[in-house]
Amino acid sequence: MTGFGTTAVHGDDGLTPGTAVSPPIVQSATFSAESDEDFTAIATETRGSAFYTRYGNPNHKQVAAVVAELEGAETGLVTASGMGAISTIALALLSAGDHVVVQRSTYGGTTSLATGLLPRFGVSCTQVDQTDPGAFERALRPRTRLVLVETPSNPLLELTDLTAVVELAHAAGALVVVDNTFATPVNQRPMRAGADLVWHSGTKFLGGHSDVSAGVVVGSAELVERVWQTSIVTGSTLGPVDAWLLLRGIRTLPLRVERHNANALALARALEGHPAVARVRYPGLPSHPQHALARRQMTGFGGVLSVDLAAGRAGAAALLAGLTLGKRAASLGSVSTLVVHPRSMWAGIVDAEQLAATGIGDGLVRVSTGIEDTADLVDDFLTALDKAADLG
Repeated sequence: MTGFGTTAVHGDDGLTPGTAVSPPIVQSATFSAESDEDFTAIATETRGSAFYTRYGNPNHKQVAAVVAELEGAETGLVTASGMGAISTIALALLSAGDHVVVQRSTYGGTTSLATGLLPRFGVSCTQVDQTDPGAFERALRPRTRLVLVETPSNPLLELTDLTAVVELAHAAGALVVVDNTFATPVNQRPMRAGADLVWHSGTKFLGGHSDVSAGVVVGSAELVERVWQTSIVTGSTLGPVDAWLLLRGIRTLPLRVERHNANALALARALEGHPAVARVRYPGLPSHPQHALARRQMTGFGGVLSVDLAAGRAGAAALLAGLTLGKRAASLGSVSTLVVHPRSMWAGIVDAEQLAATGIGDGLVRVSTGIEDTADLVDDFLTALDKAADLG
């Protein structure tokens, strides 16, 4: 594999029609054929890009190829959102009577899928503490088909030992599906640890500019084809313009992630020990209980951190109100710093009992650092925190 920067720019070389340096947007829902034989060929091609856009599109093929190469996977496909990606994976690989293992600390949408939607179709679920590989082992059953992993987790920044969990799951005959949205392939490549599928909310770091909603799935050709067959039915289809925007964002992914990493680490260091802060959660800090694991399986620590305010919800509100650079908005991975109160955001996604089980407190604030100048960002947060400290 070439370097990440080269792959991000050239990973789809050969897939752009003509001589355009910037790939054209193929804004067509359907494609014509010259003969019955040609029509049959394009209509039956697996993950083709010249039949019908729900089946595939040239823009889909380009961005999927780049992400697959960045992740070290054989191939990939795109969906209309990250939840479209994981939901399609689940529907493709699970049947009534199957069992899924999922982390307690994970994105609220994933929790809702595993504990709310799948049981309606006869699929059972066990939630585990991701920091304990033994918890995964104890949860595995003869009908366990999938182990859903997110590391670092949203929003508590807890880690999963990928090598250990993959080994345990495969020994039990289960597939491991990893959400690599937080880390990005620049900081972590789960396929190297043996993960079977990796998925992303491309809305986040891959797109990087808060202007596209997308999902990506990568893995072996056999598994991705199974997911694709289901995606044709579910119709979680990414529009050509959105695929083009996602690809454009990925071109600068390595450059942006370098700044995201640097800003998050600098901010985490600056906030740790501030009187308004009870705890900073960031795997790049030596104080993180899994810092050694982060150093072992990640090459960078990511652009997201969480802060527990000493004054609880009032402190969180004061921090959010006092920021000038940080925008109070959902999502993450943008060029702009985005700050959110997870407990408020997820109240409408998971029920009160599930929310309590996540360990997300009223004083927790999730920060997704942008690419602003580091000194400006740190100053903005320290100024806001000084106001929050007065509440204590």
